[in-house]
Amino acid sequence: MRHKTTQEPPVVLPVGFNAWLLECEPVPGCATCQTEQRCLTIAKEAGDIDQAAKHAAKVREHAAGGH
Repeated sequence: MRHKTTQEPPVVLPVGFNAWLLECEPVPGCATCQTEQRCLTIAKEAGDIDQAAKHAAKVREHAAGGH
């Protein structure tokens, strides 16, 4: 069996996918939502879409009672 010694190139997602993935609206007056939104912005500006998506998910969880 032959093993690969290099990684596959990263998957490039369509341009609009990141916008959809990061779309969220913090609930006014919720400190957790506001904090997650700030962290989302910082991660997005740093190019860390994976971390930004995690923060966006936490903001969206507010409606389900996630925090």
